[in-house]
Amino acid sequence: MSDLERQLREDRALRNAARAVVDADVAHLRSVFAPSHLAGMAGDEASDLFDRARDAASSHKGILATLIAAIFIWFARTPILSLLSDGEEDVEDEAGEEPMSDGGVSHE
Repeated sequence: MSDLERQLREDRALRNAARAVVDADVAHLRSVFAPSHLAGMAGDEASDLFDRARDAASSHKGILATLIAAIFIWFARTPILSLLSDGEEDVEDEAGEEPMSDGGVSHE
């Protein structure tokens, strides 16, 4: 057997081994990124996140109540402000003029 034939066999064996490694990597990636596997991982992460949030909420009830109240007030700010300002819109100031809505700056 000549040196070229021996070199060719060694190169083919090396090529086949490299191809087997690449095929194994591709098969592993396909199994890791399969939709069923990703859904399972997402479900596990969501469950862990929910457990941590529940633990944090149970140990910080005052902060949670304050946060919920702040969110409620934020969303109800328009009706609350309209209730507070109902009496002010119909009132005229002492000079008989209606109050200025731009902070009291006169444009005359």
